[in-house]
Amino acid sequence: MHDDLMELRVLTPGRELMKIAARRVQAVGIDGSFGLLARHVDVAAPLTAGVVTFEDDTGREHYVAIDQGTLLKLDGKVTIAVHRAVAGEHLEQLAELVEREFKSLDKHEREAQRALAHLEAGFVRHFLELEEH
Repeated sequence: MHDDLMELRVLTPGRELMKIAARRVQAVGIDGSFGLLARHVDVAAPLTAGVVTFEDDTGREHYVAIDQGTLLKLDGKVTIAVHRAVAGEHLEQLAELVEREFKSLDKHEREAQRALAHLEAGFVRHFLELEEH
């Protein structure tokens, strides 16, 4: 990889969303927006929900909407680990993808939370029955 490029990886629990060469990465941390270049010092930073912007090796900008997570820059590699992320070529497209993808995930999470609550209630009920005997 060239000296002015970094390897950018965006990871979610289920998959690697992307692995690409980037000239510049801009993200939003708890203290505000910050940018990274390959020559910058290594850093670890918590990220807030927002848009990560990066420039690829051809100079074209790309966007990734993320929820909260962590960014780690180590040597020539930047790794962003988040719970949810979607990538888009244009901000308008990204807004539509976020609306569709995150709402779908929220529905699945609500269903999983209901199932877990049902299991927990069953466990407590059986535990109380055991105490009675």
